[in-house]
Amino acid sequence: MAKTHEVLGFLIPNGGYVSVGDEYEGIEFIDCDPISKEEFEAGFVAYDAWKAEKDAEVSAAKESAQAKLAALGLTTEDLKALGL
Repeated sequence: MAKTHEVLGFLIPNGGYVSVGDEYEGIEFIDCDPISKEEFEAGFVAYDAWKAEKDAEVSAAKESAQAKLAALGLTTEDLKALGL
């Protein structure tokens, strides 16, 4: 589950707010357009879905790289030994 600071960073990437605690009522919009409580709460679901997608992309890229290394007869340990 997403944390408040992750959701706020996802919804308002340029900042401009201060958050105290984990509740919507603890957010003070200083230099940004405020979001509604409904947007904030929906942001948790949206962030979790976005994060799962990004994690899957990273995992797929890692598996692809490992398959390419294996096709060359190399392992990640071989790259570490080279300092890469």
